[in-house]
Amino acid sequence: QARFDEAANIRYAEDMTKEGVKLIFGVAGLKVHSKACLVERNEGGKTKRYSVISTGNYNESTARIYTDYTLFTANNKIGKEINKIFDFLEVNYRIKKYNHLLVSPHYMRNALYHLIEIEIENHKNGLPSGIRLKMNSLSDFRMIDKLYDASRAGVKVQLIVRGICCLIPGVKGMSENIEVISIVDKFLEHPRLFIFESAGDPKFYISSADLMRRNLDLRVEIACPIYDEGIKEQLTDTFNISWSDNVKARIISDKSDNVYRSNNNSKIRSQFKMYEYYQEKLK
Repeated sequence: QARFDEAANIRYAEDMTKEGVKLIFGVAGLKVHSKACLVERNEGGKTKRYSVISTGNYNESTARIYTDYTLFTANNKIGKEINKIFDFLEVNYRIKKYNHLLVSPHYMRNALYHLIEIEIENHKNGLPSGIRLKMNSLSDFRMIDKLYDASRAGVKVQLIVRGICCLIPGVKGMSENIEVISIVDKFLEHPRLFIFESAGDPKFYISSADLMRRNLDLRVEIACPIYDEGIKEQLTDTFNISWSDNVKARIISDKSDNVYRSNNNSKIRSQFKMYEYYQEKLK
């Protein structure tokens, strides 16, 4: 759907330019796939930054049928780094360093490698370890090899991959510690969520990027850390709800039969369960 929106985007760009809006078109040949908004306000003589980072587009049509995560934060450190990304898009030779965001095409790949390596080392040292990832597609072979390394080291890896999955789970000596499910249901599963156990102090990221070469090397993407403990709890709960699905979840295995997961537990249709979960939160 996104590629068919380009004609509309060009029309909107022309209309906004006519009205005096300053538009930044980014780097030629480098698609901007990140979803970010930054508002800077002068409040009491100080610059206050409000950032919105999302796993999905700001689209009134797909918002009704896609599931996504969006963070609205006044964290100034996040805001400053979002500003760096816009600066890079405007002045392309200004490649900045980031202490919080994982940004493609410059840093995200190596940052994720490092996070996986930390889990491997933690497991070797007897510390809590584990990797839980949710995404649309997983096809980057170098990233897959890193996940195989984690599995061979004994790190438990849980993956929720809706679409393309080139990783082969459950193979002895290679991926026996990796489990993969895919959920296809009423709404299109679109979030990207990365959770690393980190010796009992889990690190959480929401991201616009799938683990595909184009996302890691050829596009502007953002993975944003989550620092708020309440939001971390919600992300853990939503991952657990998805992982417990035994109605619409299919097991991805080395046999490529993609059978529905079934067990003797009460039926859990994760998208409906998620709705109930947030209904309770709103009470």
